[in-house]
Parts: sequence; structure tokens; C-alpha cells
Amino acid sequence: MPGFEILDHEERKEVMDVLDNGVTFRYNFDHARNGHWKAKEMEELLCDTMQVKHAHLVSSGTAALQTALAAMGVGAGDEVIVPPFTFVASVEAIVAAGAIPVFAEIDETLCISAQGIEKVITPRTKAVNVVHMCGAMPDMDAIKKVCEVHGILILEDACQAIGGTYKGQALGTLGHAGTYSFDSVKTITCGEGGAVITNHPEIYNYAHMYSDHGHDHIGSDRGAEKHPIMGLNFRISELNAAMGLAQLRKLDKIVATQRKTKAKIKAALADIADIQWRELADPEGDQASFLSFMLPTQERTAEIHQKLSEHGVDGCFYWYVNSWHYLKNWQHIQTMTSCAPLPIELNDQVPDYTQVHLPQSDDIMSRTLSMLIKLSWTEEEIDQRIESMRQAFA
Repeated sequence: MPGFEILDHEERKEVMDVLDNGVTFRYNFDHARNGHWKAKEMEELLCDTMQVKHAHLVSSGTAALQTALAAMGVGAGDEVIVPPFTFVASVEAIVAAGAIPVFAEIDETLCISAQGIEKVITPRTKAVNVVHMCGAMPDMDAIKKVCEVHGILILEDACQAIGGTYKGQALGTLGHAGTYSFDSVKTITCGEGGAVITNHPEIYNYAHMYSDHGHDHIGSDRGAEKHPIMGLNFRISELNAAMGLAQLRKLDKIVATQRKTKAKIKAALADIADIQWRELADPEGDQASFLSFMLPTQERTAEIHQKLSEHGVDGCFYWYVNSWHYLKNWQHIQTMTSCAPLPIELNDQVPDYTQVHLPQSDDIMSRTLSMLIKLSWTEEEIDQRIESMRQAFA
């Protein structure tokens, strides 16, 4: 990770096909495009790769989340349960839908837990956003059981976990809908892009309409298309889809490389007593984009984070103090501050997010470090990294 490390002639060929053809819009222009449909081709490959019935490309992972929520019928006044450890877009998309984020505890998987979800369910709970953080998943069997009992929809935010699986099933395909991100630093990249995947035809139909101003996409005459629903513009371009198509063909190689590198580093550090490895609900399905571990105390974690930096071990994240990935650092979410009034402000039952208390999540995140696994490392660089990490713990 990320896919930009291995951009080569394959991506250039796909992009040049679009430039030579001259049609960058993903819809229509049937005669001018001479059979080139990069977005459609990538969607078909996603369906085949993930063994899912429907895939729809959009302009970003955030757009995928917002589109999926709309397509699942989540809107004004609904509550959506979400973890406090995620990329901030997971929460922003809920707010943009007019829904109310409700935060639930994570566990040692670094993902939301079934117990955490159950504790915050109310009569207004419509969905849970299950975020597969840092390439791996929570206990999906337990989460699905809770959601089935309470009639709650499951949205899988697999934006950081494409290529991962749970008991042989692709992450993103276990709930009602799943999302991927293809931005510049994701496992595979379109430069910028995302996708909604689902096995439910009604969710797919709403998704492709919602992301293109409500167009029904029936027929080849765009001027004659109907608008059954309200929508926005989250279209991906053929240029972005072309890059992603080449990248998606490399996914198996990318995941295999990550898994091999991660296993080597993890084995080399196995005798360090301070380290508690992240819990993996399905070790075989770990996408392995990060090596995550916990240390005994917050103080020791901060110390090791500093020492890793001093020994030249880059790409190590202390999420607890990271402004993008943990609730306690999201001032704009805590205060719901924007440049214009938000729909959530019209609801008189919104929690005071400055008072959210998640002691289990705070404890786990204050002791957790995650190291990015890069695709471009040579064996010599991996060996040097291992030695530098051991020196940091000495």
C-alpha cells in the first residue's frame, strides 16, 4: 500500500486509450467512444473480483459513503452507529445525509464491536457503519447477529480494506452495501474515486441514479432519461476509471506482497514483550496494509512512537493524536461546525458530542501504533526496518 507505488505502463495504456479516444464522460457518446467503457469495465471486474452482483463507481470514497446511505434509505433524523476510530469521512457522510452519528466502542480488532453497537441502539437506529480499519475486520458474525435481531441495516466502509476477506467473503459484501475508496493513497488508486457494491438490486438502482442527478440511465439518449429521484453529481470520469482498472488487475499481487512483508516483520518482533498484536477476527482475511500493535501504557506508546521516528522508521501512526482518524481530535464534529447551518441542527435530540465518553476506545487507541506496509520495499529495506524497530524497543 498504496497502489501509486507500482504505477507503470499498464495504467498509462488504459489512460492513453481514453485520451486517444477523446471521450472522458462515463455515460453516452456511444458512437464516439468506439467501444471504450472504462468505468463499466472496472465495475464488471469489481463484481467478478468481489463476487458481488452490483458495483457502481463514483468520484471518491466519501461520495461512495454518501451515495450508499441515500440508496439504503438513510436520511433525516435517522441514527447511524459509527466507530470513533475511522477516517472522518465516515462521520461526515452521515451528517451530510441529515442523519445523526451515534458513536460506539471499538475493541482490540480496532473496529466497532457487537457489544458496543448493542449498547447504543435506540428506536431511531436505522443503520450501522462498520468500518474495516487498517485493512482488517471486526467480528462480523456477532455484528450481523445483533443487527438482524434489531432490524438494523449494515453499511460496510471497506475504504481501507479492499482485498480483505472474512471467512472467504470479500469485505464490503457482508452487509447491505459496501464502499471502497480509490484515492491517491489507497491500496488501489484511480487518482480519485470510489465504489458502492451490493447484492441488492434496489440499492444498486438508487445508487447509480443518486450519483448522477437522479438519472435513470435507461436508453442511450441522455436527454430522454427520466429522473425518478433527487440526486447529486458524484460521477467518476473515464480517465480515473482507466487508471483504477489497471490497478484493480494488480490487487491480488498487492495483497500478497503486503501479507508476505507483514508476516516477516511480525515474526521478527515476536519476542518483544511489550507488544500486543491487534486482534484479527479472521487472520487469513487480513489485507495486511498495516501492522498494528498495542503497548502497555499510553506513556510507553508515545515513547516508542518517538523512538521509531528517531531511528528512521517512517510511516508509523499514533492515531490517538491524529487529527483525521479519532473522534477526540475532531473539533468540527464535536461542535458540528460548518460554513452554513446543517440539517442535524434542526433535530432537538442530537447528542452533545463534546461529552461522548468511550473509555474502552480511549484506552485502546492511546496504546496503539500502526505501521504502513509499503509495496516498494526491497528485502534489504525490510531487514533494515526490522533492525531499526528492534533498536527503538531496546
